Amino acid sequence: MPIKSNKIKRILVCRNDRFGEFLLNIPAFQALKKRYPDSIITLIVDPVTLELAKAVPCVDEIILWSNAPKHTFQEKLALFNKLKKGKFDLALIFNPSKEINLLCFLAGIPLRGGYDKKWGFLLTHKLKDLKHLEEKHEIEYNLELAGIFGASVDNHEFVIDIPHQVEGFVGNWVAVHPWTSDLVKQWPFENFHNLIKKLLLLNLKVVVIGGKQEAQNSKIFLDSLPDEVNNLAGKTTLLELAAVLKSSRLLISGDSGPVHLARVMKTPVVAIFRNDLPGKTAKRWGPDPERSVVLEADNLGKITVDDVFNKIASLLRSSQ
Repeated sequence: MPIKSNKIKRILVCRNDRFGEFLLNIPAFQALKKRYPDSIITLIVDPVTLELAKAVPCVDEIILWSNAPKHTFQEKLALFNKLKKGKFDLALIFNPSKEINLLCFLAGIPLRGGYDKKWGFLLTHKLKDLKHLEEKHEIEYNLELAGIFGASVDNHEFVIDIPHQVEGFVGNWVAVHPWTSDLVKQWPFENFHNLIKKLLLLNLKVVVIGGKQEAQNSKIFLDSLPDEVNNLAGKTTLLELAAVLKSSRLLISGDSGPVHLARVMKTPVVAIFRNDLPGKTAKRWGPDPERSVVLEADNLGKITVDDVFNKIASLLRSSQ
């Protein structure tokens, strides 16, 4: 039965995992707002992504819910009370969770959408989760899920409010993010070190970016960087990082959250991916193909410093 848009006044959306995955949902959030323009959208997010969530114009309210394996009874009760009090007409759950599926059901939200897994029987609208087949990009999967409630699946644009720039970072910077969240996807740090030295020979300004934990775990690598390199690892908020990427000529990175942030900022990317990990290849998680380049191999040791450097040089030439 078609859903009447004028009957949907309050929408609950859940995406409470890492910031890269969160970012790739923004087009789906926007599609929901366009389908139900008079609705109030409340977003459930992990505290890590709160700053970014506040910068998404189509989001009206935010509920914090950590991406923890388990929550206490008191935490579940507090979230239940918020959902009950919110009087939501519709809930859409992008990252499946037994807890969220159950709490939305118990809170009496009449329309509940998501993937048919993790107690999917509690949902009223659901899709089979086929993401592991990697038939499309994560953005398209997210839009497809929003489509079960009538949202358009065609708009891949991102709308997010960020500072115009971070002081000192305008123009000719090349950003390097040498970390990934999974060691099997890690291009060797020695390769990143040698690549940075080659970039400096082109008189490029290089900035290394990363999170606080990454910086703490890689002190030896960071201390060994040439003096000309500006090390911002662990020193920026996510919005400041977005501004740095917006002011950079390109980003060089493995499979990581900054790749998706660069996509939002329309910054070209040279990305290094494994192509033999089901569900984790560039077809599903890669950068914008219109302005970026991906180097792939089943063993990242096969991708040399010169391979990456040559792609960077070509991309820089084409952007002049």
